[in-house]
Amino acid sequence: MPTMIKKDLKKFMKELKLHYDDVWHVPSSEYLKKPDFVVVDPKTGKKIKVSFVSLDDGEVVSVVYDELS
Repeated sequence: MPTMIKKDLKKFMKELKLHYDDVWHVPSSEYLKKPDFVVVDPKTGKKIKVSFVSLDDGEVVSVVYDELS
């Protein structure tokens, strides 16, 4: 089970984009089948799943996300 983070989604996405150059909304990504974590907005209950895409040497090259239904 992925880690759950409770935080305002707009604020979280803004912070994520500050730290990573490539942040992509890719609903059909294979990386999202087992996300690294799920962010839950405590006010609205809306959720997004997030995964880091990394190279074989461990360097993170981008982040993919999608909303959970």
